[in-house]
Amino acid sequence: MKQDLKLKMNDALPLRDVVFDTLRQAILDGTLQPGERLMELHLAQQLGVSRTPVREALRKLELEGLVLNIPRRGAVVAQITQKDLEDVLEVRAALEELAVRQACKKISSLQTARLQEAADRFAKSLQQNDLLSSAQADVDFHEILCEATGNRRLAQLLSSIRSQMYRYRFENLKNKNSHPDLIRQHELICEAVKTGDEERAAEAIRMHIEIQRLSVIENLSISPGEAQRR
Repeated sequence: MKQDLKLKMNDALPLRDVVFDTLRQAILDGTLQPGERLMELHLAQQLGVSRTPVREALRKLELEGLVLNIPRRGAVVAQITQKDLEDVLEVRAALEELAVRQACKKISSLQTARLQEAADRFAKSLQQNDLLSSAQADVDFHEILCEATGNRRLAQLLSSIRSQMYRYRFENLKNKNSHPDLIRQHELICEAVKTGDEERAAEAIRMHIEIQRLSVIENLSISPGEAQRR
């Protein structure tokens, strides 16, 4: 483990969330490498905390797909695999299309304004190369669409999928070649939802997710054909 792992304090958050954010960022920026063991005691000593918030953080990271618990080895940083990417995006595409179609019928004027604000914030964050803020704005954008459906079960399913998608979302945003397309797709989705055009909205959300798939594959230096075979 590298020795530059430091707690990123935030007085507005409970300690367990600070530890979670610190470890998640360390995984996303490569400070903690895929396959690296994550030992509670060592992490607690490095961060200057007890083992309890570290244990809680590792559990949350496992739910996001960033950490794996391997028998007789313990917690390790998860590898990024194309099979996992394809599997989670297949489910996400179906659920997001359902959500955007329902949003076209039910979204309120206030939610429409919030949707546009999230799209604008996403674009601005990308232009400033603030990937963490961009990732959060993207999450907010899709959560507003889901909220507009009024379907709690759909919201629960998509929330679970988004947790598993966080690492891939971040890999996607690292690929600057995808930025113009991502911004444009958000705008197309906003326009379609505002006018209640289900078909245009569904097509835009499908394209948005496909761009994400190809972008992550490109960033991982894997050809699309190879990714589909894995």
